Amino acid sequence: MKKLYDWTMSLAASRHAPLALGAIAFAESSFFPVPPDVILVPMTLAEPKKAWYFAGICTIASVAGGALGYAFGALFYDTIGQWLINLYGYGEKMEALRAFYAQWGAIFILVKGFTPIPYKLVTIVSGLLAYNFPLFIVLSMVTRGARFFVLAAAINHFGLFIASLAVIVVAGFALAAKMF
Repeated sequence: MKKLYDWTMSLAASRHAPLALGAIAFAESSFFPVPPDVILVPMTLAEPKKAWYFAGICTIASVAGGALGYAFGALFYDTIGQWLINLYGYGEKMEALRAFYAQWGAIFILVKGFTPIPYKLVTIVSGLLAYNFPLFIVLSMVTRGARFFVLAAAINHFGLFIASLAVIVVAGFALAAKMF
């Protein structure tokens, strides 16, 4: 943990920090397991006047990465997707999932996109279930923007306390994901 912390802090202080932030936000929305919070928090603490800029980078990169995750779900469903679904015994549940997503997809995207739960799950499932792509992008902009801008505002207002709380929450979700 100490090495990850040191690496994150050094990256957050480097001149390449905004690029790294965008790359991590993009990757987390489609395939990477680490959320952008690990670099957004120290960058915002180091340069509070750039909090909105950093939140904007996270939002745009996360939505772009979400489009890639959507494409993974949409393009690979007919090949590897169906095979995996049937392998794990979920084939017969797909119609129920499609019906749920048709009715509650927007709420699902908005709620899950705001939490530290890996957004890649939402993006891939949205593509897999052929959710309306333009609506998916709009909902992603709303929920991811809210998530990153609220975090940036909280860090600006409450400083290190909220940053510590954010790290604890993200670490808790990461540990829970590994356990299950």
